[in-house]
Amino acid sequence: MLCYNSCMFKLLLLTIAMVSELIAQNGVYVIPDNIEQVMKKSGSWKKGCPVALRDLRYLRLKYLDFEGETREGDMIVHRAVADEVVNIFNELYNIGYPIHKMKLVSAYKANDWQSIEADNTSAFNCRNATGSKKWSKHSYGKAIDINPIENPYISRKGHISHKASLKYHRRVHQKNMHPENRAILLKHDQATQIFKKYGWKWGGDWSGVKDYQHFSK
Repeated sequence: MLCYNSCMFKLLLLTIAMVSELIAQNGVYVIPDNIEQVMKKSGSWKKGCPVALRDLRYLRLKYLDFEGETREGDMIVHRAVADEVVNIFNELYNIGYPIHKMKLVSAYKANDWQSIEADNTSAFNCRNATGSKKWSKHSYGKAIDINPIENPYISRKGHISHKASLKYHRRVHQKNMHPENRAILLKHDQATQIFKKYGWKWGGDWSGVKDYQHFSK
């Protein structure tokens, strides 16, 4: 059984990679059949989710990684915000904002913890909000977590769950520093303001709890 589960997960990853190769251009796409199956098998979408698969879109997005190389990533969002998400990430690319990686959360078995540990930028995942029984904005495809290690979730008591994020508790960065430092999002940064220009709310503006990685519409 263990081997079966492991092999099935490897097959999921291979399917994602194959679809990504087939859809090479940046843009907005109806979710391909193969990706739909991956989402169902991983549990990132399941029966009972508050948004139908037909209302979601598969995005191919260009970004700069932490080595300064141009990459193409995958993301799934609600169709109502798909075009503006493409515009947002084009603008992030143009200002040189670095992103560690960008994969579907299905690549991490729809496990939010594992995706964060990998410092993965992602959007749709049908799950409850942290510490709540209510659906997260991610469940509607209208939330994005960006560079979650450098931009951690901090509880009211100042607790950070992910050890790699502890050094980013102090919210400062300087220009011309290493990419992981430039990835830190601050209130008046260009990157933060790009999201806000399109009407997205930032978790760094919340009172009490701070969710610096989180933007939602």
